[in-house]
Amino acid sequence: MDPGASSPEKLDKENLVGLILILPCIDVFVKVDLRTVTCNIPPQEILTRDSVTTQVDGVVYYRIYSAVSAVANVNDVHQATFLLAQTTLRNVLGTRTLSQILAGREEIAHSIQTLLDDATELWGIRVARVEIKDVRIPVQLQRSMAAEAEATREARAKVLAAEGEMNASKALKSASMVLAESPAALQLRYLQTLATVATEKNSTIVFPLPINMLEGIDGITYDNHKKVPNRA
Repeated sequence: MDPGASSPEKLDKENLVGLILILPCIDVFVKVDLRTVTCNIPPQEILTRDSVTTQVDGVVYYRIYSAVSAVANVNDVHQATFLLAQTTLRNVLGTRTLSQILAGREEIAHSIQTLLDDATELWGIRVARVEIKDVRIPVQLQRSMAAEAEATREARAKVLAAEGEMNASKALKSASMVLAESPAALQLRYLQTLATVATEKNSTIVFPLPINMLEGIDGITYDNHKKVPNRA
């Protein structure tokens, strides 16, 4: 299929296929490409709403859907679309802050596409897609943003560490209350600690052991005054 469409200005109609009759010195034959066109927007210097100077470039994909409108309503449809895309990009980005531009590229591109599509409808243009390729910010601002991000990460890490210590202290408090209510549990925990230390070190370790912990073992009892074992 021929991607072009002829438009005799006198007849004000499109002839897509077939034999075309043109009268010399009366009719003008113009071939219009109906395929999708890529329009690269060079870097535009933008002053954002929060007074930050940045450079933004993009790309616009559009096609001519009406050859008659593209020829009859504008002198150079591609140049007009290119200039309109530049001004629309600057106008839209000028109403956003830098953080909004960095975080909302897709939403901004969709807004630009809608504005361009409405403005170029009279020219027979249909804008298919708009992309923001790159956002360049000053080096000093990049350093400031990096320092701010690092400070935010450090603050978050300190908060997480503090929350962890608080949770650990609550757990220790709960455990101490349980052990205080049950002396047998405290003694059992003491013996478990001895067993753990003994398996880690291949040596003899002497620990002080409460005498009353041996009561009841093999019938041994202790005199509290003389500390002498008595056999049952």
